[in-house]
Amino acid sequence: MFNHKSHLWNAFGLRRLLMLTFLTLPFATMATSVVMAQTIALEQGLSPIDNPLKGLVPYADPAKDRFPHSMEFSYLPLGKLVVGPKSYDFTALESLLDDVASRGNQTTFRIMLEYPGKTDLIPKYLIANGLKVHKYKNTNTAPFPPTDVETPDYSDKNLRRCLQDFVMEMGKRYDGDPRIAYITAGLLGTWGEWHTYPRDDLWASKEVQTEILNAYAKAFTKTPILLRYPAGKDAYHHAPTSDQPFGYHDDSFCYATVPTGKEEDDWFFWTSMKSAGLNNVWQKYPIGGEIRPEAWGCCFDEPSCTPEGQDFAACRDLTHVTWLMDSGLFAEKASKNRYDRAVNEVRKMGYDFYVSQATLKTQPVADSADITLAVSLEISNNGLAPFYHQDWPIYLAAIDAKTGAVIQQWKTHQSLLGIMPATRRKDTTQLQFTQTIQSQFKTAVFAMGVPNPMKGGKPLRFANQSQDQHAAGWLTLGPLQLPN
Repeated sequence: MFNHKSHLWNAFGLRRLLMLTFLTLPFATMATSVVMAQTIALEQGLSPIDNPLKGLVPYADPAKDRFPHSMEFSYLPLGKLVVGPKSYDFTALESLLDDVASRGNQTTFRIMLEYPGKTDLIPKYLIANGLKVHKYKNTNTAPFPPTDVETPDYSDKNLRRCLQDFVMEMGKRYDGDPRIAYITAGLLGTWGEWHTYPRDDLWASKEVQTEILNAYAKAFTKTPILLRYPAGKDAYHHAPTSDQPFGYHDDSFCYATVPTGKEEDDWFFWTSMKSAGLNNVWQKYPIGGEIRPEAWGCCFDEPSCTPEGQDFAACRDLTHVTWLMDSGLFAEKASKNRYDRAVNEVRKMGYDFYVSQATLKTQPVADSADITLAVSLEISNNGLAPFYHQDWPIYLAAIDAKTGAVIQQWKTHQSLLGIMPATRRKDTTQLQFTQTIQSQFKTAVFAMGVPNPMKGGKPLRFANQSQDQHAAGWLTLGPLQLPN
C-alpha cells in the first residue's frame, strides 16, 4: 500500500488557516501607530457546476447548453501518434487539446490499441515487422450488438518496447500541460480498459502490465494518471498496483460500484479497491470513471434506473469520485426534473471550497512610511475529495470596487492542495513579500482567486456569495482599510 505518512500534516483538515503577510512602501504620508484590523465573516453560497477538473464530462465537442462542464473526453488511437520506432506525430493530440481549450475546457483522454468496430489503431510499422493481430467478434459489447475487434499480441517484444518508449515520450512532452485534466492509462485491452474479456487468453501478462505501469510512474509526476483496475499482490488477471502512484476510474459507475457481499460480484469496483487495500487512495490520487451506459442520464431520475444499492449518491459518497463521463446528459436535452437533480448531485462531487472568514490587518512600521498588511483566510472543503493538481497557486488582489479592474495582484506560495473533506486538524503558513502601495488602494476591495493555469480556462471558484462580486474569477474578501 502507498504511504500516507508524508501527508499527515495536512491530510485531515476541514479548515486550513492561511496567514499571508506582506510589506508595502512607501505610503503617501508618514505612518502613525494606528492599527486597522477587521475580521469579516463571509456568507456561504453554491459553487458552480462547471468548476475546473471536476463534475460530469462529455465527449469532445459536445452539443452546447446541455449540461455545465469544464472538461471533455476523447479516445486517440496509438497508430496516429506512433509512426515508427521512437518516431512520433503528436498532431492529433495537439489538435484535440487546442480544440477543447478553445472552449475553456481541459481534456481527459485515453490512448488505445483496440476498440470494437474500429480498425487501424495499431502502429503500421509493428504489423509490417511481424506483430500478430487476432481478429474476432467481441461479445462483451452490451448493451450494443457484438462487434469485430482486433487484439494485438501483447507479448510481442517490439510492441512492448514501443509502448514503453511512447509513454516516456508523452510524459516528456505533456506532463503538467495545463490543457490536460487527467489521463486514463489505456494502451492495453479492449477500449484501453485493461481486459480482453471474454478472450482472457489474449490478455497481456502481468510482466507486460508492470512495464506500462512503471513507465507511467516514471514519466508522469504532475498530471494524474488513472487506472481501470485496482489489484493487490494476489490478483489473478492484473499486476499489483497498490504501491503505484495512480488514481482509478470506475467505468461501470452506478451499475457495479457498491459492494453487494455476493461472491459473483467480487469484481465490483469498490470491492476490488478494498481487496487491494486502496479504499483510502482518494486522499492522494483522484477517482474518476464513466456512468455505465444502462444508467446514462436516468441515474438522476426519480425513481432511478440503477440496480438496487447502486444509486448515484451512494456510489459518489463511497468512492469520493471527482469526475465522471455521462453521455446521457449530453446526447439530448434533459427534462427539468432530471437536470435539476443532476445539478444537485453533481455539485457534491470532488472538492468544494468555502472561505468562511477573512481577517485583514494593516499596521504601520515604526519610524518609516512602510505598512504591514496581514491577511488570514479560513478555508473549508465541503466536498468529498481534495484538489489534486499542482501549479494552481492562490493569488491575492486589490480590485477597484467601482470598475472591477485589478489594480495589483500577488502570487502566493500557497495552494489548495491537501485540504481534506474531514475535520481533524488545522495548519498555518506564513508568507512575506514587499510591494509599492498605491493611493487607489484606499478605495479598493481585497480579493483572492485561483486562476486556471491554462490560457482561457475556467478559474476555480469558491462556494461564497461574494464570489465574482467585483471581478470575474475573484472572491471579494472585503474593503482594504489603511491607516491615515
